[in-house]
Amino acid sequence: MVDIYIIDLLVIGLLLLVVTLGSGWISRLPLSFAIIYLVVGIFLGPYGFRLIQLRQDEVFNAELLERIAEFVVIISVFGCGLKIIHPLRLDIWSITARLIGFLMPISIFALAAVGKLFLGMNWGEAILLGAILAPTDPVLASEVQLVDVKDQDELRFGLTSEGGLNDALAFPFVYFGIYALKDNNWGNWFQHWITVDLIWAIAAGIIMGIIVPKTIVWIDQKIQEKHSADELMEDFVAISIILITYSLTEVINGYGFLAVFIAGLVVQRSYRKSEESLAKLEFIEQLEKLLEVGTILLLGSILLFEPMLKYATQSLLVIISLFLIIRPLGVWISTIGKRPLGSRRRNLHPIARFLFGWFGIRGVGSLYYLAYAFGHGLEGIAAEQIAWITYTTIIVSVVLHGVTATPLMKWYEHRISSKKKAVNPVIADEL
Repeated sequence: MVDIYIIDLLVIGLLLLVVTLGSGWISRLPLSFAIIYLVVGIFLGPYGFRLIQLRQDEVFNAELLERIAEFVVIISVFGCGLKIIHPLRLDIWSITARLIGFLMPISIFALAAVGKLFLGMNWGEAILLGAILAPTDPVLASEVQLVDVKDQDELRFGLTSEGGLNDALAFPFVYFGIYALKDNNWGNWFQHWITVDLIWAIAAGIIMGIIVPKTIVWIDQKIQEKHSADELMEDFVAISIILITYSLTEVINGYGFLAVFIAGLVVQRSYRKSEESLAKLEFIEQLEKLLEVGTILLLGSILLFEPMLKYATQSLLVIISLFLIIRPLGVWISTIGKRPLGSRRRNLHPIARFLFGWFGIRGVGSLYYLAYAFGHGLEGIAAEQIAWITYTTIIVSVVLHGVTATPLMKWYEHRISSKKKAVNPVIADEL
């Protein structure tokens, strides 16, 4: 009898071959690659060929999902940082500051209110649900993010920088929810949350995200001056920067996701030759796409119809609230008075604000936070409820955003981007 593992490898190999050879046709359709991976994952799960099983005797292997999702996210947020060459100026990054500083807290607490008022959750569970679902996903959002380092579009820049940062900055609220689950008396842990999980962890992530990659790039350049590394091996410097930055930041209780995103920004600006950072970006993007296949296959394989139907009404309420009310309204509030770069308009174009509101794609980041919560106190009925609401929300996001991403971005580019200059003059002056 053939080993199931060997069959899994065969199926994944065939899937990669099909999507690669058919990518030219697929990219023209209102269809994302993630939808294909999700459908194949469902067929490989308990309702299909049972070739992928994260559930053994009804016990879910959350740790495996957590580790896989964690690795995918750190690769993806580093790639987000590598794509961004925008100068570190407040007027340019103001859209990011608004999406992170206003939109994400609005999303977290609005979702928490939905959980508390309509889903029967206590505040700890509700805030945890909000923290899991509030951050947008850097992995599945490639269709709406910066195409390459020469792309200066403000919508794509905002979505890319938001995806790179909010997966890190949602973590304090994940911790908040976990603490509240374990202890209803907030006074016992609130000060620790402020000083350690909010102030220290963010500061440590920023500092390590600057120091570690700068040190590695300096060492790399000094050695390259004397002995050039093998070209095939040189791309692994990017992986070493990611892993070393992430692990050292986590060791000192900082936010590794934040550090890795900043490391991408630092690496982009540290190499004397732009070709070196571009080569690393291409390598990271290829690795990210490969890891995306595995993660979405796993998501499809863990889905079960019965619990999804059990929580369908609650999931639908969360999805409608998040996608059609909370995110769009939050974007509208967050971008009040935001002037578009290189334009005399007083506010962002309504189409851009609409697309910022619509493309709140949920995915691998939410899977990671959910799996992390499983290992740190989330259990019982609350775990089941939050899990299936999260899974369903991600599936709907994969389908809805996957189907609409290509046509909406083409519409946007036709209506707005084509009217702009090839390079934004405000940014060009700084490059």
